[in-house]
Amino acid sequence: MSASLQDRQPRSMLAVLLACVRTILFQIAFLGGSLLLVPLAMILGLLVTGGPLLFIGPQLWAGWFRLTSRVIAGIRIEIDGEIPPGPHLFALKHESALEAILTLWWFERPAVVMKQELRRIPVWGLAAARHGSIFVDRSGSAGMLREMMRQAQAAAASGRPVVIFPEGTRVGVGEMPALAAGFAGLYKMLKLPVVPVALDSGSVWPKSFIKYPGTVHMKVAPPIPPGLPRADIEARVHAAINALQAMPVDGGPDDGGQGIAVSTGGGA
Repeated sequence: MSASLQDRQPRSMLAVLLACVRTILFQIAFLGGSLLLVPLAMILGLLVTGGPLLFIGPQLWAGWFRLTSRVIAGIRIEIDGEIPPGPHLFALKHESALEAILTLWWFERPAVVMKQELRRIPVWGLAAARHGSIFVDRSGSAGMLREMMRQAQAAAASGRPVVIFPEGTRVGVGEMPALAAGFAGLYKMLKLPVVPVALDSGSVWPKSFIKYPGTVHMKVAPPIPPGLPRADIEARVHAAINALQAMPVDGGPDDGGQGIAVSTGGGA
């Protein structure tokens, strides 16, 4: 069944209760670890100006999230396709906070484009800024777009991948809005191949407090070359990041975290 249909299926009271208990235990473990790992990332960001050591803190934090969400919350991730190394423009579907955090685990030294509000989170915001996150004001002003372009170009020039959520914000399961204006400009300026990534995380990681055991499917499309007209690149990326919205899959919510993905391409 499709991800959107999975999300609409009623859950038994017992399943909700068990998921609530697992979510509470997950939050205790993850936030407890974050109290150590986020300050570590900030300190390394302040002391180290470059090199692999600069990114150890963020990757440890994302790895801790991956471990606790899998072991305690029962959320598996199955990857179909390969994440290419080196500088690319990665365009991800964004249904939950799960993929926002795991960009730090999946990609090597990523420059992640994220909303400006996150910069104001105590300690975490400073750590993210020191590690090269690109904060943007979602009002879409010309000045904001120019600054995003400047930072993204600097990241790509240093060999880092740039990660963007091209729909501009987190969307609900089954929603497929048009791409935000900044994506086409970034694609044209960076002249990098675009790698669209489809995800269906919203079914197991909704905006509500309770998270549900199950499998998140991640489909990495082949790179799209630079230089395409705006209408073509937007149409291809929009289709690719929404590839799981109507694709039959097995193993959604309430399967105890033992779902089977549509592909055996890999895990995360």
